[in-house]
Amino acid sequence: MTSLVDRKKKKVDELAESAGTSLAADAFRRMARNPVAITGAVIVLAFVLLSIFAPFLAPKDPFARYPELLENLRADSIPGPQPGFLLGSDEFGRDFFSRLLVASQQSLIVGVVATLVGGFIGMVIGGVAGAVGGWVDSLLMRLTDILLSVPSLLLAISIAALASRGSQTTVIIAVAVVSVPIFARLLRGSMLAQRHSDHVLAATALGVKRRTIVFRHMLPNSLGPVIVQATLTLATAIIEAASLSFLGLGDPDPNRAEWGLMLSKSQAYIDVKFELALFPALAIIVVALGFTLLGESLREALDPKNRR
Repeated sequence: MTSLVDRKKKKVDELAESAGTSLAADAFRRMARNPVAITGAVIVLAFVLLSIFAPFLAPKDPFARYPELLENLRADSIPGPQPGFLLGSDEFGRDFFSRLLVASQQSLIVGVVATLVGGFIGMVIGGVAGAVGGWVDSLLMRLTDILLSVPSLLLAISIAALASRGSQTTVIIAVAVVSVPIFARLLRGSMLAQRHSDHVLAATALGVKRRTIVFRHMLPNSLGPVIVQATLTLATAIIEAASLSFLGLGDPDPNRAEWGLMLSKSQAYIDVKFELALFPALAIIVVALGFTLLGESLREALDPKNRR
């Protein structure tokens, strides 16, 4: 009898703690107790901070060639770690550690800008398709299906290859176009689900204008999955941008510090100093893993089925 009373009291306490809690607050509370979410958040936060402050944190000029490194630099030998140079030299006698730090800034810029551009265009397409419906919806979704029918990396390569000369801008455009159909499909599906919800039906019955229903009721309640997808798309955007640079479709300037380009140039020296390929590859993997862990945790936390 006593244990039954204790269980009921515990249940009442749990309900009292969760009463009046919004979905966002409840999601944040559950993510704060999720080791996977914490790990992803720490990786993402460290990456963002390092990228922003990379020019100030770099111990050396990442573009300068240092005599103390050049004197031991040969075709069959690249200097390793030594006083003042944490990871030694790259293939041109520059501080490898400083270049790794500065390269993170390029990855962040390309990933964020490409995700924002692709997300915005995709949300416009998906929002129009979900709000208007009919032949407009069919036309926009068939165009989206065409883009989705091509593997993402192959599509990005095809778009980047159309440029007469590779640059950071072409990489951003290629990666952004790849993410457009993902956001379009996702927002369109969310808005179609909102179309038959009780609050939308009530607003329609009260004679509220269609435009007001779309922008005040359907669209705000459809953005949750899009925000989660943006976090996951950042991970793929960084990988795809590095892949394009690795294949020579990005900015070909060897002085530019970018992880994909550094990984590409290191292939000729893999037998001499494998660290030139190891550290850029690890950086790409860890950052992509951080965004993936954070995005998956956010998706689970925002899922109403997981609320207790």
